[in-house]
Amino acid sequence: MKRWLPLLLAVTTPIAAQPQAQSSTDGPALTIYNQDFAVIRDHIPLELKAGANSIHFSGVTAQLEPASVMLRDCSGKRTPRILEQSFRPPVSQQQMLTMFEGQTIDFQIPLISEYKTVQGKVIRAGSGSYQGQYSGQAAYGQASLAQGNEQPLIEVNGKLQFSLPGIPRFPVPSDERDLHPQINWLLESDSAGSTTCELSYVSGGMNWEADYNVIAPVNGDALDLNGWVTLANRSGKTFENARIKLMAGDVNKVQQRGMGGGVGGGVARAAAMGTAGQPPVTEKAFDEYHLYTLERPTTLSDGETKQVEFVHKSRVPSKRVYVYAGFSWNPQTGQQFQPEYFMQQRDFGANSQSKVWVMREIVNSEQNGLGMAMPKGRMRFYRQDEGGQLEFIGENTIDHTPRGETLHIYTGNAFDLSGERRRTDFRVENAHMWADESFEITVKNHRKEAVDVVILEHLYRSATWDISSKSAPFNKRDSNTIEFPVSIPPDGAQTVTYTVHYTW
Repeated sequence: MKRWLPLLLAVTTPIAAQPQAQSSTDGPALTIYNQDFAVIRDHIPLELKAGANSIHFSGVTAQLEPASVMLRDCSGKRTPRILEQSFRPPVSQQQMLTMFEGQTIDFQIPLISEYKTVQGKVIRAGSGSYQGQYSGQAAYGQASLAQGNEQPLIEVNGKLQFSLPGIPRFPVPSDERDLHPQINWLLESDSAGSTTCELSYVSGGMNWEADYNVIAPVNGDALDLNGWVTLANRSGKTFENARIKLMAGDVNKVQQRGMGGGVGGGVARAAAMGTAGQPPVTEKAFDEYHLYTLERPTTLSDGETKQVEFVHKSRVPSKRVYVYAGFSWNPQTGQQFQPEYFMQQRDFGANSQSKVWVMREIVNSEQNGLGMAMPKGRMRFYRQDEGGQLEFIGENTIDHTPRGETLHIYTGNAFDLSGERRRTDFRVENAHMWADESFEITVKNHRKEAVDVVILEHLYRSATWDISSKSAPFNKRDSNTIEFPVSIPPDGAQTVTYTVHYTW
């Protein structure tokens, strides 16, 4: 803990000798990534004297990455040289104890219906994590210390104890800004005068994600699609009138400790109204990613989530597809088997499941009313009933989807459709390295109208195979997947049979 002492002692230094930089009134600029971090840029006016200048700036986040800090693009004729740069995180109880070593402070002891205050002299702050324990009228007990940490040493009534006697109560420092995270610079300037520099750094605790609400009419599959970006700030700092950009894509980032956690605070929905004809969010390609720009500055408070609409499309054509994949197999279990298992094991592939999947297909094209890079997020589907009320009918997540690609979204299982997959024959000849396998697949339709279903079959036993017989035409989807498209009459059923010949 000794390494913090020089910075902590700066709290007691007279403010006149420690100029505090202030943020520019133009507002900060944020580029938020959907990987729980952001790049933050702010402009800091500086009043410099000739020679060395000690500058403190407390307008940074609590999750700043110190090695990412840059001070550059200074306006005016003078560009100060950075001699030293350091970051002090938000003050903690441990650091406050270190600050007050050798001094007497109050400790508050919680009782059943009141508090008792005792005074104690901080002989040694220690380096542990203190979580006092008490029960009934008992005062704080022994501290809960991590293994190997140095215990605190407190003098109370002329006696020494290796625990905190209660909750420490510290005097308020002369400048409360010193309680917040702070960047400290030692700058050298050639001459006296004012200048403005850009401060940029990477911070954890900021994230964004896309959410889509899709509404289908009473009948048909022409969809109304609304997309929202949800901004989340848990960085420890509020950003006033910030200019915000959102980066979409899989940017490689080495994760830093302390960047996880959930989103706190309530939800504030920003007005999605810009100037007439101007979208609230614009999108463009940037390097290998896509950049979305909020056209209006917005305030993003610490602990807040905020939503802004970024896409609104009506009557988007879609296709509803029913898929029966009767082959029941857990890939996580199957991955432990060697390839020989698939070739020769009789029980493999004999299990069946009965559910028929409901899939939505949406082409992300300009002809389809879309044609923009769609960032990954959750897509929720609703349908209007005959009374006009919206009913939730399923949801799933989509990945980053470029313009021109097709979205394939699983939304649930069909209630009135069912399937059965039965293996009718299996022969394996290990000596000659071949196997034959036959299946009978039946899909039933309990509706009053006909439906089209795609029967999906995975051929996992070998990479070399041939369909030696079949009762219906099929499409080869990839190297080990075939599809049988079938049409099933009302209250009817359709059966498909096939035999596959494997060699290895």
